Amino acid sequence: MESLPLAVLILIFVAGAAVIWVAGSQLSKQTDVLDDRLHLGAALGGLILLAIATNLPELAITVSAAASNNVGVAVGNILGGIGVQTVVLVILDVFGTKGSEPLSYKAASLALVIEAVTVVAVLGVVIAGSQMPNNLIAFRLTPAAVLIAGIWVAGLVLVQRAQKSLAWQQQGDAPGGQEKPKGHSKKATSRRNQHISTGKSVLIFAIAAVATLGAGVVLERSGEAIAVHIGLSGVLFGATFLALATSLPEISTGLTSVKQGDYKLAFSDIFGGNAFLPVLFLVAVLISGKPVLPQAQATDIYLTALAILLTLVYVLGLIFRPKKKVLAMGMDSLVVLALYLLGIAGLFAVASTT
Repeated sequence: MESLPLAVLILIFVAGAAVIWVAGSQLSKQTDVLDDRLHLGAALGGLILLAIATNLPELAITVSAAASNNVGVAVGNILGGIGVQTVVLVILDVFGTKGSEPLSYKAASLALVIEAVTVVAVLGVVIAGSQMPNNLIAFRLTPAAVLIAGIWVAGLVLVQRAQKSLAWQQQGDAPGGQEKPKGHSKKATSRRNQHISTGKSVLIFAIAAVATLGAGVVLERSGEAIAVHIGLSGVLFGATFLALATSLPEISTGLTSVKQGDYKLAFSDIFGGNAFLPVLFLVAVLISGKPVLPQAQATDIYLTALAILLTLVYVLGLIFRPKKKVLAMGMDSLVVLALYLLGIAGLFAVASTT
């Protein structure tokens, strides 16, 4: 694609992002319907399947980048995607919540803190894994990639247990927050789509999945060519424009959840997706046959640290529950936005010295 004019590449990239927006949103809707009909979320395997389904754009980009031996784009998209998806909570706070109480006040729950801790744990392993030897691989597996997947599954188990029984008052839910149980907006989606048969829902899901996967590959290839044209490294492009494009479905579904009063689900979808994204390093290792994390650049480690910092700010927000809005958002969202903007400026500074 590098031979195409820059204007054409931008049009292709925008078209791919549009497909991600439409197909990704439809994929999320049909996932909710199938989850309710088939009770997928009731089992650990179902939770894993749902996590993969809702992160198909990132999966497609990782597979495409690893297959073309362009690991830099894959790593930048995964780690940059975590930061961008965390900032999605700022968007949901500003444009989704009504009244004077911010998103974290309404969503406060210990189960969400557990999900955030899982995000921090897998990112800690990412940093440790980047320091491992380049030749430490067996059966197309590396210790760090396997450990990340293991921590993610353990996090799912702990969250599942927290939702059933937690030795805290009211299952760890804070007073004055969301009244209806987490996930009620998904049931509302299922009720609105009762006229759609399960078979038709599966068909729509399959078509949306194929479209999302195809658009993800188009985004990766056109994004790589655009980065070359404008002299931007694959890591920087993956961490900014590409990560934003693949986060469009999260923005759409998150706004829907928040407007329906399902604040906990909006938080959970973001933290759940962020905890899953580093698992894609295992996919990249299996496809490329090379240790991915030891190839991480200074920008990758920087993005990981930034993602940890943003996540911890929201952990504090869920615990302290700021009750007033500042500039139409909670104080935690304001801090996250400021740190992210400073972080991206710092990212370019780091990239210029490497």
